[in-house]
Amino acid sequence: MPSHRYLVVGGGMTGHAAAAAIRELDPRGSLAMLAAEPDRPYARPPLSKGLWLGKEESSVWLAPVPGLELAAGRRAVSLDTAAHELADDAGESWRYEKLLLATGGRPRRLPFGGDRVVYFRTLADFHRLRSSAGRRVAVIGAGFIGSEIAAALAQAGKAVTMIFPEGSIGERVYPAELADFVTRTFRERGVALHPREMVTGLEERGGEVRLRLSSGGEVAADAVVAGLGIEADTALAERAGIRCDRGILVDAELRTSAPDVWAAGDVARFPSPALGGAVRVEHEDNALAQGRAAGRAMAGAAGPYRHLPFFYSDLFDLGYEAVGRLDARLETVASWKTPFREGVVYYLEGGAVRGVLLWGLFGQVEAARALVEGRRPVARADLPRAIP
Repeated sequence: MPSHRYLVVGGGMTGHAAAAAIRELDPRGSLAMLAAEPDRPYARPPLSKGLWLGKEESSVWLAPVPGLELAAGRRAVSLDTAAHELADDAGESWRYEKLLLATGGRPRRLPFGGDRVVYFRTLADFHRLRSSAGRRVAVIGAGFIGSEIAAALAQAGKAVTMIFPEGSIGERVYPAELADFVTRTFRERGVALHPREMVTGLEERGGEVRLRLSSGGEVAADAVVAGLGIEADTALAERAGIRCDRGILVDAELRTSAPDVWAAGDVARFPSPALGGAVRVEHEDNALAQGRAAGRAMAGAAGPYRHLPFFYSDLFDLGYEAVGRLDARLETVASWKTPFREGVVYYLEGGAVRGVLLWGLFGQVEAARALVEGRRPVARADLPRAIP
């Protein structure tokens, strides 16, 4: 039975960042990683951005971690936290001294369609969509992933149709005027939109896919992509009796309720004073920063995780960076240099800044963090001038 000082479950960006941080502090401790995917660790953002626009696929691979034993294509199926022992789906058992759960999330799925629908998340999903896309692609969902992949596919020359229940793209995130502008931009770029629609069924006819809509209409496509968000993959932790609530619950040092077990990344629900409570964050910056913090803690350099993650997106020639909570239900204050092209949107709750959207404005993430964290108090009347 393999025995390691450090065992990482999850081969994504979080697990890789943790392994790299462990190795920086402990050059000799035995270190292993179980990765459900068959590939070595890679960066996910290019899958819905640059790879469709000509970026080399080789650019996604993350740097090898010295001395890391990678068990790719292995999924952890049971965990005995008292015995410090884990079993994988190949029937092998692993002993550990310290364990990180970086199990990420599972895409939400439709109750129909089976393998004919690509739930876009992995490198394998990218390969599958690229090889089967044909010319017409239907994208279900207009959230973070749905809007990104739709824009990238349209720029790659595909005939893209988007189907989503909201009235506009990004309606749950952007102020109404900005969401309307983004929606107009997608239409102007040739994307066919079906707002306020649900997909109620799918069937194949003559080599094409027909999607039935809630209005009674149909959309024909050669390939179907669904971007419906993810759910934290807590199954392993729950079976082991680790405390979970819409994610694996961790303390300020990313420890779980089990001894010598940490959790980080998409799956971890962690305390964030700046955001007003326990949160789970699914973006790249948190994956990297939290993975690194967990790895350092496992190697003996524990400290509270206080990082306020940022995230970003590219939609045709539009782009943004953001910090905190972007929720269209909050009060918003917008300050535009050029309407809907360059400016800042502040999201307020109870008078406090909870989120900042830097639309077409880059290099101001630290200033935005200072506002959300309360390190730089600003009166509401002064918000339009808070970030130049």
